[in-house]
Amino acid sequence: MGDAGFWDNQEKAQALVAELSRLKGLTGSLGELISGADDLAVLIEFAEEEDSDDSESIQELKQTVDKLQKLLEQVELQTLLGQPDDVANAYVTIQAGEGGTDAADWAEMLLMMYIRWAEKRGFSLEMYERTNGEEAGIRHATLLVKGDYAYGYLKGESGNHRLVRISPFNSAGKRQTAFAAVDVTPELDDAGAIEIDWDKEVREETMRAGGAGGQHVNKTESAVRLTHLATGAVVRCQNERSQHQNRAAARKMLLAKLRQLELEKQDAEIAMKRGEKSKIGFGGETVRNYVLQPEQFVKDTRSGLKTANPLSVLNGELDPYLEAYLKWSMGKEVANSDS
Repeated sequence: MGDAGFWDNQEKAQALVAELSRLKGLTGSLGELISGADDLAVLIEFAEEEDSDDSESIQELKQTVDKLQKLLEQVELQTLLGQPDDVANAYVTIQAGEGGTDAADWAEMLLMMYIRWAEKRGFSLEMYERTNGEEAGIRHATLLVKGDYAYGYLKGESGNHRLVRISPFNSAGKRQTAFAAVDVTPELDDAGAIEIDWDKEVREETMRAGGAGGQHVNKTESAVRLTHLATGAVVRCQNERSQHQNRAAARKMLLAKLRQLELEKQDAEIAMKRGEKSKIGFGGETVRNYVLQPEQFVKDTRSGLKTANPLSVLNGELDPYLEAYLKWSMGKEVANSDS
């Protein structure tokens, strides 16, 4: 960073500054744990010299233990985000599945859940594409979540999400099951390493962007959809005003998705799960169930974590589930909560 031409390449310089900040945060926490251990040793000596359980040394010892316990949990969680792609921004794609209008509404509820979660973390957001449902909700949407370790935290969200509730779209007030699929892909700067013949290997379609956007969006075919013929991978982008900008963004997304698919081929279990989740409905693998009536709970089918407040989860309180998945993926036991 001290080099004279460090800031000549703004994008590269900012990435390096961000990396330095992340490393300082990790090493700073480790240093605080080490110094905290020394403090504990001293406090224990003081506490042993005092007879009362309510002594000042005992109280200070308890407070220090609580503080270091929370810090230790944060550091342990950080170690679970050790894969090269974990630090990247994340493309979150949501697609409505079986369930008709309820499924479209459920897809939008999931979209809002991730938006609220990202906002609570201070992450920035870009809506790349959104296709509204016929009556309510969305049929499809792609969101870019920008922040440190966004992909690492969200990668476990990929899969089918099932909602069970009394349908607001059913005049008989019957319970309805709806499905939506979530796919999370890292935004990678080096995805261009994948060579692709855009004319022969990819089908490009242009269309008018859906939703709000003014006269330009409604009258110009600026939205772009790319389909990789060999794998069937599909990406869409409509957030930019020009077709050229949308094409560039869509190509970047497609390269990132193809790289992820290539990496997943190296893991037979993950590849199998990706195949099973292709059916967004009954018979497909579900990663999480959200039940609003008659009971109220959210349960992750992988980690086994179950909580009794689905509305808080839908309001963006996702961290317990994200952390539970990371621990589960490393073979660690996950404790359930009734809160």
